[in-house]
Amino acid sequence: MINISKKAQEHFTSLLSNEPENTQIRVFIVNPGTPNAECGVAFCPENEIELSDIQLKYDGFFVYVNKDTISYLKNSVIDLVTDKIGSQLTLKAPYAKNNFSKKVSSSLEEKVKCFLNLEINPQLSMHGGRVELIKIDKNGIAAIQFSGGCNGCSMIGSTLKETVEKKLLSSFSEIKKVYDETHHLHGQHSFY
Repeated sequence: MINISKKAQEHFTSLLSNEPENTQIRVFIVNPGTPNAECGVAFCPENEIELSDIQLKYDGFFVYVNKDTISYLKNSVIDLVTDKIGSQLTLKAPYAKNNFSKKVSSSLEEKVKCFLNLEINPQLSMHGGRVELIKIDKNGIAAIQFSGGCNGCSMIGSTLKETVEKKLLSSFSEIKKVYDETHHLHGQHSFY
């Protein structure tokens, strides 16, 4: 999925040797599927590994990528380029700006998942939250689940009706209703 050159792998191994134990690498995309898509590489401490991450094994370390953005990293290449000034990691992701939701062959669920990731989750992520599609039944009822800062947030009713449901209903004629399957627990993780 992500081709990391031998030089880049050696560079990552060297960098990780100076980091706390069990620190790995994260490859991420901001605004995937849009003209403003940007890819990045960062250290990934053990406590920042999410259940929704995909783990890719390399020689001496792991790379973590959020499962919702992995398709945008298809055929990506990370390399260490050296010139007169020094060396620099490069990340080329040819599919980072592809809008997969426009693919005719995609199922309704795939299109809705992509829509949530492109249109809704960037807004929710500003508060540490996100939403995922659980299923769409035969009657066009979409079940979603909130997590992170949205779980237990006192504004979740408004977020559900005024943001998620309104945008899904106006974008997908097949969807008739949206309901929240989240078991909300208010806590320190909740935004409000």
